[in-house]
Amino acid sequence: MHTSYYRVDDHTYFERFGLGYDHLSVGQKFIHRPGITFSQQDNVNEALDSVNSAMVHFDQCFAEHTSWRKNIMVSTLTLQRLIGMTTKTFGRRRRIVAMSSIALTKAMFAGDTLYVESEVVGVEDIDGDLGRVVLRTEGFNQHGEKVATLDYTIELWRSAAGPDREQCPDRPALESRFASHLQRPDGAWLEQVGIFFEDLRVGETFIHSPRRTILAEEAVLHALRSLDWNPQTHDAEYARSAGLAGPVVIQTWGIGIAVALSTRTFGRVTVNLGWSDVKFGVDLMAGDTIEARSTVLDTRLSKSRPDEGVVTVLTEVHNQRGEFVNSYQRVLMVYRRSAPNPYGDAGY
Repeated sequence: MHTSYYRVDDHTYFERFGLGYDHLSVGQKFIHRPGITFSQQDNVNEALDSVNSAMVHFDQCFAEHTSWRKNIMVSTLTLQRLIGMTTKTFGRRRRIVAMSSIALTKAMFAGDTLYVESEVVGVEDIDGDLGRVVLRTEGFNQHGEKVATLDYTIELWRSAAGPDREQCPDRPALESRFASHLQRPDGAWLEQVGIFFEDLRVGETFIHSPRRTILAEEAVLHALRSLDWNPQTHDAEYARSAGLAGPVVIQTWGIGIAVALSTRTFGRVTVNLGWSDVKFGVDLMAGDTIEARSTVLDTRLSKSRPDEGVVTVLTEVHNQRGEFVNSYQRVLMVYRRSAPNPYGDAGY
């Protein structure tokens, strides 16, 4: 089996997503999940941020006079997501060596959902740390129509190598509940999206990975979009006069980042019921890298929703200096594996 968890001790696990070069062989096929639905806002952002002046992407009145009759997605956005959506399997990629062919066979529009599949076409040893992998990645829309085919070569770290080798214990957790992929009857490996309710055990701790570095631009943007216009969140001179090194990250977004970091393990959540006992430590600043870890405090079956269970977790966050940033208890509802759930019908 392939796993996303490595054992630190009997009750603590380190998340690591992406297979090592030594886990791949020619002919393997991978079904990448989740899919992603494109929006017209995605289209506009990609065009304007990249200074793409083709107005068919963002001028609806113009697009109505073309053969498409509506805005067509920027093709390089599809390309980026074709690669990005393979991360759960090929996330230990060092670099893309070359792309021999990029074929876009059907247009994508706002409202379309992209799903991605890959096949290992070739493997070649480089040295004791790296291997070269030849891949064919294909994209399909929600109707099963092929929209793109990408042939390319990557360099991939071996399981025992790479920049995270000091963080990740060399003790893979091989229990079936931790499987990163499930093998379908046709032999393809289907990526998994979190742990079911029955497989979450009280007292176990998960160190969430990868960590997250916060950029100054996104910190200011989140403050402004939250209407948190306190000048210390976006006015550098004001922040310095207050004795700060620069604008601070709004504390509510610090909670949001921590929750997001935990979704690789708690990816089968149906709803977040709330937080309690929220505590804050040092200010979170642009340039900080944070790591979150969560401990399962309690699990119980839901009385009102029998297909789900209620889970209480404690999440704690520290920065790159080991300083405490925030912590909270969170109550969430999680799908049960043994009860009806949406995954099979949705292609997961």
